Amino acid sequence: MKMSSRAWVILLTLSVLWGGTFFFIELALVDFTPFTIVCLRVLIAAVALFAYLKLKGEAVPRDLHLWGIFLVMGLLNNILPFSLIVWGQTHITGSVASILNATTPLFAVILAHFFTADEKLNRYKLLGVLVGYGGVVVMMQPSLAEGFNFESIGQLAILGAALSYGFAGIWGKRLKGTSALVNAFGMLACSSVIMLPVALIVDDPFSANPNWISLSAVVALALFGTALAYIFYFQLLALAGAVNLLLVTFLIPVTALLLGVGILQEAIHPLALLGMTIIFAGLALIDGRILNLFRKTGKA
Repeated sequence: MKMSSRAWVILLTLSVLWGGTFFFIELALVDFTPFTIVCLRVLIAAVALFAYLKLKGEAVPRDLHLWGIFLVMGLLNNILPFSLIVWGQTHITGSVASILNATTPLFAVILAHFFTADEKLNRYKLLGVLVGYGGVVVMMQPSLAEGFNFESIGQLAILGAALSYGFAGIWGKRLKGTSALVNAFGMLACSSVIMLPVALIVDDPFSANPNWISLSAVVALALFGTALAYIFYFQLLALAGAVNLLLVTFLIPVTALLLGVGILQEAIHPLALLGMTIIFAGLALIDGRILNLFRKTGKA
């Protein structure tokens, strides 16, 4: 599907919003604990989307079966990955986390092969997966060379989040017949119901004494990196399709690196950049458009 100018604008906007989440998490972690950050992120975003639903005059669904789907989607697409990413960033930088998070399509391709009937692996996708995971191994070499430590565990946490996103993509196929806005709200509402008691029991959020920077970071993470991002995400899915949506994976680390290295002065190991390049090569093989471009050039 060819992308329109509007689709490209949404794609670039979405990459900035999602790339900025790693930056906002770094700022929020100064004063907030991980589960509290995740709880505030989904709760504020759910409230914002509920207000937007009312503004548009859309009704909240009452079908219990649909809410069951929302609940599982919330676990796979919000609670597990958000928690793993925030916890992972207590041990690694947001820049590295954003690169490892770009492996989501690698997991999605493998899962789709086993759990869907129409998205099977071909030789190029398989090669792309192998190349992509080779990039992950390269990225993890500096920490693994020092032995298995918290930095290594933090990197594995981000990979776990990417795996969870992959499962969410498969499960999300069940969400048909309802609007994207309703789906996003339902998912975030269920996530909020689960995360609120978890944060209250585990983190004792009332003991936090945040400054205006970390508080603003949490609000920005919820409103821009979650509520607004989901609206753009579903718009882009409708405009450009799932294949073109894969392009955002290439752009998210660029934004995260610019913010992390440029503003937070995060150090990035040369092997992390090499690993990112290899991962992107794997994603390009999976996407297939670069190969098709070479084929057309060869025929000309």
